[in-house]
Amino acid sequence: MDWMRNLKMILRYKNKEYALEKPLVEIDECTATPEEIVAYNKHSDDATNVACIIVATMIPELQKFYEDYWPYEMCLDLIGKFHKKARKERFEVVKSLMACKLNEGDFVCAHMQRMQRYVDRLKKLNVSFDQELAIDMVLNSLTHRYDQFILTYHLNNTETTLNELHNLLQTVESNMKKNKVPSATSVHVLAIGSCKGKKRKAPSQS
Repeated sequence: MDWMRNLKMILRYKNKEYALEKPLVEIDECTATPEEIVAYNKHSDDATNVACIIVATMIPELQKFYEDYWPYEMCLDLIGKFHKKARKERFEVVKSLMACKLNEGDFVCAHMQRMQRYVDRLKKLNVSFDQELAIDMVLNSLTHRYDQFILTYHLNNTETTLNELHNLLQTVESNMKKNKVPSATSVHVLAIGSCKGKKRKAPSQS
């Protein structure tokens, strides 16, 4: 996918990208109009140049196989061969993204960067990944300490990008470190522990 993207950029710069998307159809020069002959000759020249560029950027094993292909047929064959490989990679990336969870003690910055890499990779694999879905997955990956932030985020109906959400979470994390508050469980334990050691009053003689 990365190789194909770079190739298309080069061909787009040279105004020859159409050779990948449009097959070269043979014409009968005896019946074709002068305009059709000129268009065919230009397409043929461009397709030859594009084929040379494609084959020159391939590994030797593929060069031997595709050296006599036209660009359009070459792309169709490549897509058919490597579709299964791309499909498997998409599955692995989605699996890793869904398994991302912020563990206690981890920095939210590193966690966000990891999830952002998975989202970016899916986009490069031509996966239509909605921005809101990505944000929902990030919010779902947070620990219970961020429950109040998530509640406020939804109540405010905030529309943010992943980068903006990243900045918000870093601010929340920073505030948590400055204002450390004992958890409800620890407060309960302290309250129970404070009762130990007290002597019971003796019942009155009356």
